[in-house]
Amino acid sequence: MRHGKKINHLGRTASHRKSMLANMACSLIEHKRINTTTAKAKALKQFVEPLITKAKAENNSTIEKSTHNRRVAFSYLRSKEAVAQLFSEVSEKVADRQGGYTRIIKLGNRLGDSADMAFIELVDFNETYNATEKKTKSTRRSRRSKSAAETKETTPAVEEIAVAEAPVAEEAAPEADAKEVDATEESTDEETK
Repeated sequence: MRHGKKINHLGRTASHRKSMLANMACSLIEHKRINTTTAKAKALKQFVEPLITKAKAENNSTIEKSTHNRRVAFSYLRSKEAVAQLFSEVSEKVADRQGGYTRIIKLGNRLGDSADMAFIELVDFNETYNATEKKTKSTRRSRRSKSAAETKETTPAVEEIAVAEAPVAEEAAPEADAKEVDATEESTDEETK
């Protein structure tokens, strides 16, 4: 039984699991999004989020702590390029985020073995989701008062324009019908001759 055991072993030995998670974390930091199974994505989330927190704390601390945090991250990731990118590019993007640096999006089942598949991505690097979030940052109360005042001012003007344009369209319609009738009469006259 697995009572109280919180680590998902993923069917691997400890060394294999650590190497796999290190490789996946390096790929996630490099590409900002990877496709994997849901179980591995959940394990990777627990593996990489503390490292991102250490990278974020490095920007706010002294030289000694930053060197220590870089060495700790390197002991987990085992890649100088990934550590450099984590402490420069990724830490700048997540500087104002309090946690939840990754997002898991489920994709369905894999065709070969029907394993649950998922994307895991760094939240701040997805412009599709972040574009909508930045637009809705204002308070609700101020938007209502402004939008209500704008609609009251613009509504009568729109109605006046619509009423003014409607008779012009109706007057043009009978003239067009008369031209069509004349054209059909001329064509029938030519056919009879």
